[in-house]
Amino acid sequence: MTRYLARRLGLSILTLFLIVTIVFLIVNVLPGDIGRRISGPFAPQAQVDALNERLGLDDPILTQYLRLVKNTLTFNFGDSFSLDRPVSGVIGSALGRSLRLAAFALILTIPLSIAAGVFAARRRDSLSDRTVVTLGLASSSIPEFVSSVILQATIGVGLGWFHVVGRAPEGSSIWTNLSYLTLPSVALVIVYFGYIARISRSGMITALEADFTRTAVMKGLTTRQVLRRHVLRNGLQPTISVIGVQIGYVLGSLVAIEKIFNYPGLGLTIVNAAAKKDLPLLQAGVMIVAIIYMLATLGADLVVAWMNPRSRLEAEA
Repeated sequence: MTRYLARRLGLSILTLFLIVTIVFLIVNVLPGDIGRRISGPFAPQAQVDALNERLGLDDPILTQYLRLVKNTLTFNFGDSFSLDRPVSGVIGSALGRSLRLAAFALILTIPLSIAAGVFAARRRDSLSDRTVVTLGLASSSIPEFVSSVILQATIGVGLGWFHVVGRAPEGSSIWTNLSYLTLPSVALVIVYFGYIARISRSGMITALEADFTRTAVMKGLTTRQVLRRHVLRNGLQPTISVIGVQIGYVLGSLVAIEKIFNYPGLGLTIVNAAAKKDLPLLQAGVMIVAIIYMLATLGADLVVAWMNPRSRLEAEA
């Protein structure tokens, strides 16, 4: 397990290094004069040049790249160009709001999807099974911005059951905050329910048809004991890996949802930073999403390795 963990950490660090490089290259090919954008169209050119020099935008490319690597390692991205505030404070507040939304959506999605997948697998080729698979395919094919608009128009405006914006007033109770987060979370549930449910169904069917399941039945174990001790432990391993990946996808898909529901989370912050060419804020936001994605997938891989030692041997082969 120690060797497996060291190997996965090494791959994660390499991936982070590649992401830093890609982000730097993309940011530095974006057209436009950042100093001019901040100073305004009528500012003297000398003032614009002085601002670019103060921000370090006139430094050599290698110097700027090494600065980004250092900022990533130390989590110190300096001050935001557009907000004139420390990036860490801006990103910290936005990340906290996005994590609340993502956590609420995952709390709704994961149990519902796994339960639907297990339910369908135990009734393979029945009407119930086909219904779950069809609903899963239909829901996963709807983009999140489409489901968000439909939910706003029908449930939010038409029925008036929930709020059409995502952020609750300051000082609101936890239940009030959850009521504001309901529609954005349901939009995420619609997108990710089908994929997780189908993976759970497939893994459960494979486990139900495995030799160890037939052996457990012949030993006289009850159906509940077979499911709890053998089928679920083995059948849900692919689902755990998928959930780890989906956590990263959820944070990435929050851009459209936060824009539609006017929720000032990390996704909306990244969009605004890109529009304003706020390089420190943009780089920090992208790097934080990448780090969370890697930590989520690493955690899922470690859980699977703990549940099935054979996966560690296969990874080292």
